[in-house]
Order: sequence, then C-alpha cells, then structure tokens
Amino acid sequence: MATNSADKKRVVIVHWKNSEKQPFEVFSNLKNFCLSYPEYNYNTLNNYLSKEKVPFDNKEVRVERKNVITRPKEIISSGETDRMIAPVVRRVAMKEADDAVNDLEYWLKQPPAKRLQAVTFIMSQFLRKGARMDKTIVNRKKSAHDPGERF
Repeated sequence: MATNSADKKRVVIVHWKNSEKQPFEVFSNLKNFCLSYPEYNYNTLNNYLSKEKVPFDNKEVRVERKNVITRPKEIISSGETDRMIAPVVRRVAMKEADDAVNDLEYWLKQPPAKRLQAVTFIMSQFLRKGARMDKTIVNRKKSAHDPGERF
C-alpha cells in the first residue's frame, strides 16, 4: 500500500535542553510553536525543517519534524529477513544422549580465545573470593606453534 505525501501527517517535536520539568513538547505545526515562542522565527525554522533538511539545533532547543504513524506498519516478507523463534530441541533417551561427543565437537569448532575465556569463567565460579588456583596440578602442553619450543 503506497501512501503519497498528502496522506502523511507530521508534528513538530521540541526538545528543551535546559528544562528538567518538561523536556519535550509536541506541536501540530510549526506555526503554533512560533506563536507560542515568538523569539523563534517561523521562516528560519521552516528553512531548517523543510523536507530533506536537518533539525534546528542550538544551545537551548532542538526542533524537528517527525511523521505521525497513523496505521500499523506493513510487514514486508522477503524470505530471509523473516524472523521466527524456532525451538532447538533434541529428544533422546538419557542412556543414548552421549553429550560428551557433542560438547567436544562444539568446543573444537570454537577459537582458542573463546575456549580460554570459558575456562577462566568456570574457574572463577569455582574459586572462593580471594582464592587462587592451585597450579601444581596443571600440566602445560606445548603446541606445535609454540615459539618457546626448542628442538
């Protein structure tokens, strides 16, 4: 459903930067704003706020025109952009689940930085506040790309 510019209704939104009591005001048109606040010139503001131009902005106020949404927005379906919540469920008997294999496959696909972050997070939950990890048990394995490795 195409709408022409005559069908669009616009309002003037005024943001008073120094007013805590009433920071926003909405006017049906620019003329009503200028009649309410004569220190603002209608022609100057209209030049700023005409179609395709920027809002009027100074130290005290920001004035801009916005379209009023009078009907629900149309849903545009393009296939790929349609979003739906799809449940991810795998139903198996507990004896046949074998989650260790799935977990291993998942973590092997993750980059090393993410794996290290996960281990650090798990260890931080395990340790009491102020406690340190006992590193006497940890065995350090050198990778094939370890620059400290000597032949």
